[in-house]
Amino acid sequence: MPLSWNEIRDRARRFVKTWADAHDEASHAKPFWIDFFEAFGVSDRRVATFEYAVQKFHGGRGRADLFWRGMLLVEQKSRGKDLDEAFAQAQEYLEGIAQRDLPRLVIVCDFARFRLHNLDDGSRTEFSLAQLPEKIRHFAFIAGYTPQVIREQDPVNVKAAETLGRLHDALKAAGYTGHPLEVLLVRLLFCLFADDTGIFEQQSFRELIEQRTGEDGADLGARLAELFQVLNTEPARRQKNLDPQLAAFPYVNGAVFAEPLPIAQFDSAMRQALLDCCGLNWAAISPAIFGAMFQSVMDARARRNLGAHYTSEANILKLIKPLFLDELRAEFERVKGNKARLLEFHQRLRRLSFLDPACGCGNFLVITYRELRLLELDVLRAAHTSGQRVLDIHRMIELNVDQFHGIEIEEFPAQIAQVALWLVDHQMNQKVAEEFGMYFARIPLVTTPRIHCGNALTTDWNTVLPAQRCSYVLGNPPFIGKQFQSAQQKADLEAVTRGIAGAGVLDFVAGWYVKAALYIDGTDARCALVATNSVTQGEQVGVLWGWLLAKGVHIHFAHRTFQWSNEARGVAAVHCVIIGFGLENRTPKSIFEYDDLAGEPHAVTAANINPYLVDAPDVVLPNRRTPICAVPPIAFGSMPNDGGHLLLSSEERTALLAAEPAAERWLRPFRGSDEFLNAVERWCLWLVDCPPNELRRMPEVAERVAAVRAHRLASSRATTQQLANTPTLFGEIRQPAGDYLAIPKTSSERRKFVPIAPVSGRVIASTELFTLPDAKLFDLGVLCSTMHNAWIRYTCGRLKSDFRYSAGIVYNNFPWPESPSDKQRAAIEAAAQGVLDARAQFPQSSLADLYDPLTMPPALVKAHQVLDAAVDAAYGRRSFRNDAERVAFLFERYQAITSLLPADKPAKRKRPPAGPSTGAPA
Repeated sequence: MPLSWNEIRDRARRFVKTWADAHDEASHAKPFWIDFFEAFGVSDRRVATFEYAVQKFHGGRGRADLFWRGMLLVEQKSRGKDLDEAFAQAQEYLEGIAQRDLPRLVIVCDFARFRLHNLDDGSRTEFSLAQLPEKIRHFAFIAGYTPQVIREQDPVNVKAAETLGRLHDALKAAGYTGHPLEVLLVRLLFCLFADDTGIFEQQSFRELIEQRTGEDGADLGARLAELFQVLNTEPARRQKNLDPQLAAFPYVNGAVFAEPLPIAQFDSAMRQALLDCCGLNWAAISPAIFGAMFQSVMDARARRNLGAHYTSEANILKLIKPLFLDELRAEFERVKGNKARLLEFHQRLRRLSFLDPACGCGNFLVITYRELRLLELDVLRAAHTSGQRVLDIHRMIELNVDQFHGIEIEEFPAQIAQVALWLVDHQMNQKVAEEFGMYFARIPLVTTPRIHCGNALTTDWNTVLPAQRCSYVLGNPPFIGKQFQSAQQKADLEAVTRGIAGAGVLDFVAGWYVKAALYIDGTDARCALVATNSVTQGEQVGVLWGWLLAKGVHIHFAHRTFQWSNEARGVAAVHCVIIGFGLENRTPKSIFEYDDLAGEPHAVTAANINPYLVDAPDVVLPNRRTPICAVPPIAFGSMPNDGGHLLLSSEERTALLAAEPAAERWLRPFRGSDEFLNAVERWCLWLVDCPPNELRRMPEVAERVAAVRAHRLASSRATTQQLANTPTLFGEIRQPAGDYLAIPKTSSERRKFVPIAPVSGRVIASTELFTLPDAKLFDLGVLCSTMHNAWIRYTCGRLKSDFRYSAGIVYNNFPWPESPSDKQRAAIEAAAQGVLDARAQFPQSSLADLYDPLTMPPALVKAHQVLDAAVDAAYGRRSFRNDAERVAFLFERYQAITSLLPADKPAKRKRPPAGPSTGAPA
């Protein structure tokens, strides 16, 4: 067991007195450093080599005064000598040392001065011999303490996972696969970490491999199996004649090493790969993110984007801080001066229990545990300061890993999650030991986290952690859109959402929201889950949140849409929200807003947070058939259902007209969202009024019609087969008789305005365009305003991140200005014409060009500002701070309007029956 800091400091003082007059390198250097190590309770023979022979990079040989492989190199000089020259000499030695043996610290010393060069972070520290007792923490690693400076983006995390990946690949290629390989790697991870953090004696695992196995690696697997057996055996039950090097290893317990494994056959390359792993600084590994990286070593494709899918610490803190940590921190500040209340608070921390029902490699649980342990450390400091001396660390530390529970569908990450919690427990124990000068380690492992390997959507969460004992549910469930779910995933989600009307539209992540609400029923537990922002947009809101609100769920806090990204190679970014909720209507509530999707949030206090994450009443928008206001009806465009035979590119049109000039009369421009926004030329055969005799005189057109008929006859759908009777017509016809306003169904989320424009009645609109045949300039003005676009941003669905406009949710629920005056209408009409005039100044530019945030012309920007002022005035407001304020206002207006309406029959979710038709489906 390492000495306490007080003991080390006392020994350091004696060392200073003993060596105050030392000056000669030749006679004093070796005893000086032997005594130095003794001050830290370590024998130099255990760790260091004097006069270590090194092959210099530029030729010749040299001898380092002292070398501790992987840890320390010392270049000692006589008193008063140049320490810069000493460091230059040390650098020459470094060039000849194997990569995995490179030290983390170089010390140059002239007896009177120590200069420390930290090779991990490039820092340099210098102090006198007399200052050594105050500087002993710089040498914590000698005594077995490992001060933790864990950086989630530290390259060592990636390098460690890549190095383990090479070992994994070699073992797998040799036929050691499946469950045994996964367990073996988890055990090696534990040993590597233990070797660098004081669980094992310094470098004892590495020395066992180097000293007790042959270079060909043939006996390494058997030696590892022997070690694992020792680690799983209490000292009293070990054989008396056990190899002393093995006997020095501690009893670990915790079931990490309990399962017998087939002995892996190593070779020389595999042994070298494991030694390369030993050469890394595992004390700098972050258990919070390394688990996910470690998991990716199992998949060569995932390893190419190593780190792409780990959940960054910053994003985890966005969830746990408002869920519980900020509140606990605030309570600590209130009670830290009161001994009794501080003790009660400390005991309450121990009673907290956490469940992550999609825990993966345990990222959320690890960070949560670490933050609670840091809070506990502050509690211990406060108790110590107020006179409660911390005499027994083992008794004073209350928090433990058994407070953490998880569900993970795959076995390997479930094992990693358990080990990761033990690793961070040890890191925090070291932090406490460093603080109070008493060594503390929970070895053997007595308590264990409960990580259940199973399907969270089919598992009763109460079997993992009874809901009455649960304090918080948290995590990051899988993001899988409805169109990407496997048959099994659809079945799992259906089982969870059975009885929820319209549940077929829900993304996979919604299952965890439903399960969480059912799980916490009758408790005061609180939840916070990450989700793609799709669960707060479009038709999913009415389905999911309509049910959740009916169950009594209240949103406590929310992070509006932000970019869930990770600072690693192959960054995975997705637009997410975080929603904290429970059955208690807690106040105050907080909405975290983002000016930049990849930026930092700022909190805004809210009276209520509705499912669209707006400070407004709890409203969910139904899929309406008709608008709530007296405005022009909206319709889909027409659907060809033709197998592509009635549609033509510009080149195909030219070729057709060269062969059959008479076809020109029957060719019309055809536009969907892409063609409308990007001015792409596309055409269609519009044969609605084409006489049979004229069609017969156009054989190439007739051939296309015949192909349409064949396509429809080949369909498995009876309604499509019936359309074969009218092969000259589109499958569904909803083309306006005259000119119309066009709204693209899909538009980039980068645009501040969804481009809307008047279109000639000759242009055939596809189902990717909405049409407003009876719209006027006033309607164009309102629809082009920031007010309507803010509504779009908060209520429409998404295709990836693009806006997906809808008739039933967005347009038909939009609250238009109430009874604008003639003056207000005229102002909006004039401003709308101003927008059209500004566009007309750039006839060669597409709508996509005009509304790109980088290329939008100043004249058009100004025209929209004038339009916004006119529309805002019609709503009775002069200005709004942001989109959220606009949408909150619109929801209030929506409630006022809909409270006076008769009940609206919900729009059907399926398309109207196929066949030629006119009308305006929702």
